[in-house]
Amino acid sequence: MMSKFHVKTPLLNASAIRPSLFFKLENLQQSGSFKDRGIGHMIYTLHEKGDMKKLISSSGGNAGHAVATVGQQLKIPVDVYVPITTKSMMVDKLKARGANVLVGGENWNAADVMARKALDEEEGAYYIPPYDNPLIWEGHSSIIDELQEQGVRPDCVVVSVGGGGLLCGVQQGLERLGWMSTRIVAVETEGAASFAAAKKAGSVVSLPHITSLASSLGALSVTPATLSSPIHTHSLTVSDNEAVAACTRFANENLMLVEPACGAALAAVYSDSHW
Repeated sequence: MMSKFHVKTPLLNASAIRPSLFFKLENLQQSGSFKDRGIGHMIYTLHEKGDMKKLISSSGGNAGHAVATVGQQLKIPVDVYVPITTKSMMVDKLKARGANVLVGGENWNAADVMARKALDEEEGAYYIPPYDNPLIWEGHSSIIDELQEQGVRPDCVVVSVGGGGLLCGVQQGLERLGWMSTRIVAVETEGAASFAAAKKAGSVVSLPHITSLASSLGALSVTPATLSSPIHTHSLTVSDNEAVAACTRFANENLMLVEPACGAALAAVYSDSHW
């Protein structure tokens, strides 16, 4: 599931924390997140099929940055719709990639409505969602293919969950390789736990609002596909404080700074109370 828009990322041995623990360093992707995999795969696939005059995306930040990164390489104009909660640093990063950034809506869902409306008015434009598309999941599944290439067959994969695109990709990759005994721990922060709500209810639930500072996890609901995989997927929720503390520890130990959305997954492996 390789596309020319993502790179193979290294594994950082963290067995000093837990036996046989590895961190997959997706922060080393060109845009700074795993989104390059799925977003890049989707854009590459659509670009090969026909004339692409513009890319339109809605995002809490990272997905839009991946779209802008790919668009810049293809020399295709990019419009990214982001909510008012998006950090100014991310807006600046999007603009640095040449994207036209439009800010509006109290959360990603509201920004997404704006993006879809704009699509109807742009001939030759393609809408690139942040997480809810099978092509994106297929691209994200390359993470599991890489683990096999790197000689690692995990007993457990810990991932952060926003809308569920990465989770779907990990599930799909494990299924494709027949690694059915590998379980997944899907981690969210309190105030953005739409997957936990869906697991509890047995179906997709829409949160009334997002209160977590991990804005990249701020989807009011997850894609229904997250609930249909035969891979055992456990839901775990951590606090914002735990996520931020995990980011600080990771930075101190590895000299790399990651955001609270990533810190949610880190918090799960750093604390014995979650195992």
